[in-house]
Amino acid sequence: MEDWKTIANIPNLLTVLRVLALPFFIFALFQKEWEYQIFAFVLFALASLTDLVDGYLARKWNQQTEFGKFLDPLADKFLVIGCFVTFLFIHEPIEVWMVVLIIGRDMLITFLRYIAVRSGKSLRTTMMGKVKTAFQMGAILMILVVFMLISGKRRAMINETYAMGKLSGYSTFEVASQHANEFYTLAKTTESLSFTDFFDSIASFIPYFAMLFTTFITVISGLRYIVTNYQLLTFANLKRIFYDRANN
Repeated sequence: MEDWKTIANIPNLLTVLRVLALPFFIFALFQKEWEYQIFAFVLFALASLTDLVDGYLARKWNQQTEFGKFLDPLADKFLVIGCFVTFLFIHEPIEVWMVVLIIGRDMLITFLRYIAVRSGKSLRTTMMGKVKTAFQMGAILMILVVFMLISGKRRAMINETYAMGKLSGYSTFEVASQHANEFYTLAKTTESLSFTDFFDSIASFIPYFAMLFTTFITVISGLRYIVTNYQLLTFANLKRIFYDRANN
């Protein structure tokens, strides 16, 4: 059992701050004012930076602790899932199934890690895990930039467009594709788009396609983990862990 003095170090403090930043980040996203969107972007960028710094400092200063090893990946999950769930509530193009699949993938990996520990084995990681993380962070930053560069009124108009499209029987993909086609036509027929018109146009479809590709990569990453660690999920291994040990 680690004592308080061992746990209380700068790397662990940075990890804890990443968790504590989440409520402020969510609050800022729900606000319509431009200043709050900038604050949300900066806060997320700083939180993401601490994810790189805390591990580096822990290794450099030899301050790696079991508490840090437990909390660090948990803080990452809180931050990313908190972002996507918030987007689901404030931005109509983001769909429930996307967020469910992203959360489901993380629950699957957590389950596999548990099985690996109970089996006395290590969970084999893949490059797809890093690709997934890059896509998720990229999608979040892209959506946050869009929120920064368009007005709250424009966001409301985009949400209304998607809501009306769904009521008319169109899928979210069809509405987003229509917006993308309109942007292509506008860019093709207009000699010089203003900064405002450009971002107002791409804001109507970029967040959706960013989330769509991110969800696809996330699912592929989860399937890759299953294939790579299929031995952990064999009937014999699961029976040994959950049934045989329970009866011993």
